[in-house]
This record gives sequence, C-alpha cells and structure tokens, in this order.
Amino acid sequence: MLRDDFLAVRQRSLQLAAPLSMEDCCAQSMPDASPVKWHLAHTTWFFETFILEQREPDFAPFHSAFRVLFNSYYNGVGAKHPRAQRGLLTRPALDEVRAYRADVDARMGRLLEAHAQDPALAALVTLGLQHEQQHQELILTDVKHLLSHNPVAPAYDGDAMTPDAAPLPLAFLAFDGGLVEIGHDGRGFAFDNELPRHRSYVAPFELASRLVTNGEYLAFIEGGGYRNPALWLADGWDKVAAGELAAPLYWRRQEDGSWQEFTLHGLQPLDPARPVTHVSLYEADAYARWAGARLPTEAEWEFCARLAEIEAAINERALHPAAADSAGLAQMFGACWQWTSSSYAPYPGYAPAPGAIGEYNGKFMINQYVLRGSSCATPAGHARASYRNFFPAGARWQFTGIRLAR
Repeated sequence: MLRDDFLAVRQRSLQLAAPLSMEDCCAQSMPDASPVKWHLAHTTWFFETFILEQREPDFAPFHSAFRVLFNSYYNGVGAKHPRAQRGLLTRPALDEVRAYRADVDARMGRLLEAHAQDPALAALVTLGLQHEQQHQELILTDVKHLLSHNPVAPAYDGDAMTPDAAPLPLAFLAFDGGLVEIGHDGRGFAFDNELPRHRSYVAPFELASRLVTNGEYLAFIEGGGYRNPALWLADGWDKVAAGELAAPLYWRRQEDGSWQEFTLHGLQPLDPARPVTHVSLYEADAYARWAGARLPTEAEWEFCARLAEIEAAINERALHPAAADSAGLAQMFGACWQWTSSSYAPYPGYAPAPGAIGEYNGKFMINQYVLRGSSCATPAGHARASYRNFFPAGARWQFTGIRLAR
C-alpha cells in the first residue's frame, strides 16, 4: 500500500539522523554537501510543494519562509537559499524541522487515504519517495564528509569493523555484445533520464569480475601512479600537481608508513580486501590505464547487469563496502557506485517532464559522468540495472569505486 511505503521511507530518514547530535545536523562541510537538517526539511518541502500545494483543499504552508529556505534547484518554483550557505541556517531549529515533517506526513496521510486510487497522485508520491531515498544516501555521505574534518575522527556508528576475507583474483569475463536494448524496461519506477529505452551497439568486450580493491589501488600508489603524468587526463593531472589528489579521499598515511581509512565507523586500518572507494573519475581512469585496461561504458555495464540477471540487493545495515565474496560478476550493486567513461547525456528521444518537476534531471546533462550500480549507502529497493547516477569528474565524497573493462 502506497501510504505504508510513504510512512516507511519517511521514518527511515529520521532513523538515519537518530545517532547524530543537533550540532551534527546543522553543520555543512562543503558546498556540495548539505546539513542533515536541510535534507530532512527539503524532502518534506518536496511533498508540500509539489503535492499538498496542488491537491490539498484550503492549503496553507507550514511556514511561508520554508518555500525559499528548502528549495534546492527548482527555478520554476521560485527563489532559493544559496546552496553553499545551508549550514548557516541555524533557524529553524531541528525540533521545528521535525515538527514540519510530522505535520506534512499527517496531511499526506489524509490525502492518500482520500485519493488512494488516483494514479497521477500515486506517480507523484512515488517520485517523492525515490527522491527522498536519494537524500537518505546523501545524509550518510554528507555526514561522513563532515565527521572526517573533526580531528578526533568521531564515528557515526561505533560498531567495530573487522577485516574481510581476501576476494578471488580479479578475472576478466568476455561478452559478445551486439545490438542491445538500453534503458528502463517499463517494470516499476524509473527516473526520466533512464528513458526512452533504445537500441545501442556494444562491441565485444571484457568486464572485470569485481571491483578494484584497496590493496590493488595501494600498489598503484606505491608504483608511482600519482607521479606519472602519462596516466592522467589533463584536468586530473592539474589537480595532482596542485596537491589536491594524492590518495583516495579518506585515506590517511601514518608515521610508520601504514594507511588508515576514515569510515562511518571512525578511523580504521586500511583493509586491503575491501573495494577502494571515494575516488574521482580522474583517479579511476588513471588506475585503469596503469592496469592496462579502461573504464566501461554505461551501455556495457547495463548489458552485463541484465545478461547476468543480477539482483540489486542492498544491505541497509552496511555502512562501508564489503569485499567480493563470490565468483562470476560480483559487486554490481551494493558496494560502490562505479565510474563509467560515458558522459551524462540524454538518450535519443529524451524529453523532460513539463513544469518544475522536469528540472529534476535534464538540466544537469552537461559536464558530468555516469556512474552505475549502487553503493553500501543506497537504500533497499532503490537500485536497478538502468539507474543513471551522475557526478562531475572530480567528485569523491560519494561511495565511488572502480570496475575495469577492456
């Protein structure tokens, strides 16, 4: 039942915020990240603005200022508070944001009961839930970035991490390719950027059986990977030369030469068996070139995921990617988002939805690259083979990893 799904997703966001202090929920560590309080309010704003304002009899906003404070990028809705200044919003307090959520949830519940059979309403609510699940992943990655700046390296979750067993040696699996169908197949929900389904030619290729591990990436570092300009795209090498890139985002070299990694469980010894994560496209591409391989295209990745009929399984209790524990095509979902060599562009025949909702994806189809799969922070039920995540080439604060192709 849609109302039950609505309440479950809304409750999950509060559960993710539960281990945090009010101070944790208000701070913003960089312009690309947002405070947890803002995520909780913005996802509520979505339902109030796009559903209640249009559908609720005698609509009145919970607070008129929230329309501006918690608008993200919807120019069609009106003014927005600057993204880089979300951490300055000490008011409204976290308790008022929780009251805002409770008020909107109750009003949405009544609307869903009264119009349970309305397909247009159901479609909008489903979009809102998918949107909130995206923000649930951002809550975890934004909090991780925030806590990493604290000198005492606080843990979001105090449970200890134990070393994983070494995965099987990386193998390359051969695929014939051919003229294949790419894009959402019509079953269940899809964002507009997954459409329309279309034909694409995929030449014969090989795809790595699993993700690149910390141990394998450490060999790249120790082999001079960050000192060899021949491995790097020009923009990436400029960042290396400027001292912006020297290791994955949360790696920390100790005085004795060993490495530690900041995680949502706090600072941990670097586990060589687990997949390397929090790397940019520049680093993924340089590693692939060093390894005598390349990054897959998004069509190659989707073709393999569909051919293998891999389920998009997610362990919602996992807060860090685990080592591969099986043969064949492993870690397609639930470990790290995987960089592809594909620029984020519209599929042939793509058309955004009318109105402000149409700003959701299409206007970002420039200067971004596509990532496929899902991560350990992705909510259950949110991943699928056709899902197109996208970030600029330098982004590293998401759980981004490397799968090789050739």
